[in-house]
Amino acid sequence: MARFTFKGGIHPDDGKSLAKDQPIREIFPSGDLIYPLSQHIGAPAVPAVKKGDQVLKGQKIADAGGFVSAPIYSSVSGQVKALEKHFNPTGSNVDCIVIENDGKYQEVEYPPVKPLSEMTRDEILTKIGDAGIVGMGGAGFPTRVKLTPKEPEKIDYIIANCAECEPYITADYRRMLENTEELVSGMRVVLSLFEHAKGVFAVEDNKKDCIARLRAAVKDEPRMEVCELVTKYPQGAERQLIYAVTKRAINSSMLPADAGCIVDNVETMIGIHHAVIEGKPLLERIVTVSGDAIQNPGNFKVLLGTNHEELIEAAGGFKTEPEKVISGGPMMGFAMITTDTPVTKTSSAILAFEKDIVAQSMETACINCGRCVSVCPSRIIPSRLADYANRHDEETFVKQNGLECVECGSCSYVCPAKRQLKQAIGAMRKTALANKKKK
Repeated sequence: MARFTFKGGIHPDDGKSLAKDQPIREIFPSGDLIYPLSQHIGAPAVPAVKKGDQVLKGQKIADAGGFVSAPIYSSVSGQVKALEKHFNPTGSNVDCIVIENDGKYQEVEYPPVKPLSEMTRDEILTKIGDAGIVGMGGAGFPTRVKLTPKEPEKIDYIIANCAECEPYITADYRRMLENTEELVSGMRVVLSLFEHAKGVFAVEDNKKDCIARLRAAVKDEPRMEVCELVTKYPQGAERQLIYAVTKRAINSSMLPADAGCIVDNVETMIGIHHAVIEGKPLLERIVTVSGDAIQNPGNFKVLLGTNHEELIEAAGGFKTEPEKVISGGPMMGFAMITTDTPVTKTSSAILAFEKDIVAQSMETACINCGRCVSVCPSRIIPSRLADYANRHDEETFVKQNGLECVECGSCSYVCPAKRQLKQAIGAMRKTALANKKKK
């Protein structure tokens, strides 16, 4: 059977064997819960509670701050302890709501839900928006906004991003195996919004068991199919995934909808199921805790707002004091300055490593070998773009297609000179995009 892929990419040691065979374990927090008001792209949420308020699990504690925003719900019952700043997993000191967990988990009574077949398009979209669903693969884009393109009749593909190409992370893998029906149900909901679209579950071919399970689950679904992808990083990057599945190309000035596609990851699809079919807001997610410094790597169902230190403790703690801890994957994640941070809607993993390999590497001069060019999925020239970035030459950087970089880190991974290409390009790209927005 044909397998689908894109040009470029790399094959790093995936490290998935540490946690892939560990079933999802549910854990309950013992300490305070912290909810950053910015857990999504767009305007921060606006607090709907004040210090001293009593709240129930499932109660809204922050309203969407605009059209491109998302509300936040308490994942426990207890008392609002403070509205103050705390570090988030990426190291930013942000406004948060702190709730003291009473350990009772008393939950609100959710309104009854209608069968999907009886809901209008607007009712479905409202439920998704009101539930606070965002892109939970890391981007955090509000899902209701994504599902309201200007020309919905031109959407041909709804792609469930089941690639999970980042090394070590196995949260989506376990979801596909253990919550297959909920995933398919989420796809069914989205397809109900786009009558001409086909639903595609795009899975890398190193997950044969997931492919088999999904194919069995959709055998009676005429609008759904499973697409087997070549295992390669960054197969799950949105542009590369769309090209692999449809052979349609998009660039930095386009949205997936411009190519007739909408892409949502596994956790987001399951969140859509809970919101529309069960009428529940987003309260939890699956997080992988792994790395060679973790005692018992695994996958955990975690209430949003739970402290990462409780997650690490649930995984047996550290075997040895790690030199590096990462939120997300090792390729595109963020080195954490502290583990005293909350799990957010976009927290897919926390990884701890005995050695900081990057810090130990000595950067030398470029030898013009071209390896970065050969692996770049965006087909640009990372070595030159990094030079422009280091010289603060924004004009040339933009002219040489620097904005097309997807910041996957493939170039840095293969560079024999150990140049931090992704970091240089990413910093300049951020500056250029900000200046472009001002204009």
